[in-house]
Amino acid sequence: MNKTAENKLIDSGKPLFYKVDNAAAAGMSAPKARLGEDLRTAVRSLTVFQKEALVTSARTGTTWRLASDEGAYLDGTDCAPAPLCFLTVGMIASYMNEILALAKLRNIKINKIRLIQDNYYSMKGSLARGTMIANAYDVDLEAQIDSDADRNTLTRLLMDATAASPLNGLMRGNHESLFTLSHNGNELAPEKAQPLGKPVETDPAVKMDLAEPATGNWEDLCVKGGLTPKHENSLHGASSSLTDHQDRLLHLRGICTLRPDGIKEIVQHLYNPHGSVFTLLSEEGEENGGLGRAPDATSYMSAGIGFCFMTQFGRYAKMKRKNLTDYRILQDSHFTLGGASGGTGEVGKADPLETHVYLESSEDDEFAKTILDVSEQTCFLHAFCKADLKTKIRLSGY
Repeated sequence: MNKTAENKLIDSGKPLFYKVDNAAAAGMSAPKARLGEDLRTAVRSLTVFQKEALVTSARTGTTWRLASDEGAYLDGTDCAPAPLCFLTVGMIASYMNEILALAKLRNIKINKIRLIQDNYYSMKGSLARGTMIANAYDVDLEAQIDSDADRNTLTRLLMDATAASPLNGLMRGNHESLFTLSHNGNELAPEKAQPLGKPVETDPAVKMDLAEPATGNWEDLCVKGGLTPKHENSLHGASSSLTDHQDRLLHLRGICTLRPDGIKEIVQHLYNPHGSVFTLLSEEGEENGGLGRAPDATSYMSAGIGFCFMTQFGRYAKMKRKNLTDYRILQDSHFTLGGASGGTGEVGKADPLETHVYLESSEDDEFAKTILDVSEQTCFLHAFCKADLKTKIRLSGY
């Protein structure tokens, strides 16, 4: 692996998160609208585990730049949130969107609300033997609500609102992701990963350096705190994610509240592997009832899946001591609008992810096929898409 532990995210001088002022110049365009919330996410590696993403929405026309890093558990520099944090943040922001929108539709007054969400994943098996596999598990959601409505009314509100989330479409049923693979500019047929059956999209990485922040103060969108308080699940620390044989549970928590200006503030805890606290902000675009001052829920979710997938490429190459000079993806995700916030009145649905993988390496084509298969198999969020999951809800007072 040629990439080092240099801190390119900080050295660039750019904010970790920002709205892109010149998306077209940076090589980004929206995918063709299909379900309502349609996003194209370009992700590239900067170092072994530092990554940046440009996420473009067909609905809003906005492109957000987001950045991810890993902590000590992967020998990262810990300067940006880990990939799994992004899905938790997007999911809890989406749930808050649907709860508030549905409460308004049903004339349920909510005085105060706080959501606490726990996400769980596992990694088991041996990388050397090819048995390592990631899994995702049901989500725990506690809703702390101050309202005059009775418990049954609020419980029904929560059940219907979580089902109305666009992410519900990836949680329910099996959504096997689809891929194209390019190695040193040559297209290859995937070995085990499911082929997309469409032409390879143009690799946007050559222009991503051109992305520039729009006018605004973006520093508050992502703020790092101290280490996450220890939890009974906090069992794995420095370099633990680089061992050949693994049998570990990953545990993340997001805590979402509303600021007085209406922006959602999500405090992200990484219990296992043990990492730092990050506070992220989220708001929907004007097309979805917000002002677009922070990344929206589906942008966070789409970036999280791309970041997690990319981590597996870097981890495999590092552990196997293989040459992987550069690696990038272009991922299209298609969700329906929120059942309440988008006015559809339906549960959330989604299509399988469509991902183009671009690898540069001095290794042979068999290595390229293998690393795609291993990365798909060990990606927690591709496992999330393939699992049939539910959100378990607990209602309590604020």
